[in-house]
Amino acid sequence: MPLTNIQYDRIFRQYEEKQRISRLEAERRRADVYERIPDYRELENTTASLSVAQGKKLLSGDTDALETLRKDLAGLKEQKKQLLLSAGFPADYLDPVYSCPDCQDTGYRNREKCHCFRQAEISLLYEQSGIQDLLKQNNFSLLSYEYYTGEALALFQNAVKTSRNFIKNFNSDYHNLFFYGTVGTGKSFLSCCVAKELMDQGYSVIYFGATGLFDLLSDAAFYTKNRDERQNAYADLYRCDLLIIDDLGTELTNQFTSSQLFSLLNERHLGKKSTLISTNFTLAQLRDRYSDRIFSRITSNFDVCRLAGEDIRMYKLQGAERENS
Repeated sequence: MPLTNIQYDRIFRQYEEKQRISRLEAERRRADVYERIPDYRELENTTASLSVAQGKKLLSGDTDALETLRKDLAGLKEQKKQLLLSAGFPADYLDPVYSCPDCQDTGYRNREKCHCFRQAEISLLYEQSGIQDLLKQNNFSLLSYEYYTGEALALFQNAVKTSRNFIKNFNSDYHNLFFYGTVGTGKSFLSCCVAKELMDQGYSVIYFGATGLFDLLSDAAFYTKNRDERQNAYADLYRCDLLIIDDLGTELTNQFTSSQLFSLLNERHLGKKSTLISTNFTLAQLRDRYSDRIFSRITSNFDVCRLAGEDIRMYKLQGAERENS
């Protein structure tokens, strides 16, 4: 699902709006300070006139003018800071306020796209795939153990603990996750929980159902129309901080999909880019469905969590029907 020019224009307009809001907030704060601290404006005027005066001296050959200016400006800066503090303002009250301090709401750092720009791109992909709606219904704030008992409860608790540790150590400890088990036992729920937590921390996350993922891989390999856009989306699968593949096994499996899956998993592993996979297959079914090298890659490089129990979605549906009857 590559982004269109219209979608990129939308992202740029969002940055323009962020910059406009930042300017308005800066103007509001400065007006607030001028009203409550009249002397602050005088200090700012002094700063400007002092810079001009010392600049003239420097042009006239006064070699000490620059160092004198530095000292004078440092003194004025300290005076302004003390005025702010004495009036109850934070010392940095008049510093620019950015939603992303790293790029100062420009979207770029050192001529490269900032992480916030990358996340904005991926968020648009989420809108196309419906993942944002999924995250509203599947996140840790809605976590419940009430539908689990016995072994199923212990397995789910372990999967939750593993997921939380994965999130906690994401920046410092490379890991992958693999959830497997019967339908409706919480695999997709936990995948969404992990996605939301990491997105909230600013990491780039791409979430694909297996069928949609392999459709994209096929398009990138065989279709020439909009090839650059397709290749960019293809490259994102390898570069994003976390790739989530939901419902592995629902796609049409053949030699092409198997080779593409291995290549994707292998390249992400070599680049220390984390991957999360969920499937309804057992490990034995996974081994039979895919190549030995894919099975080996998953079982050796992923933290494997089994989930079990009854289909929670059916429980919820039955409960809703009882309430409405």
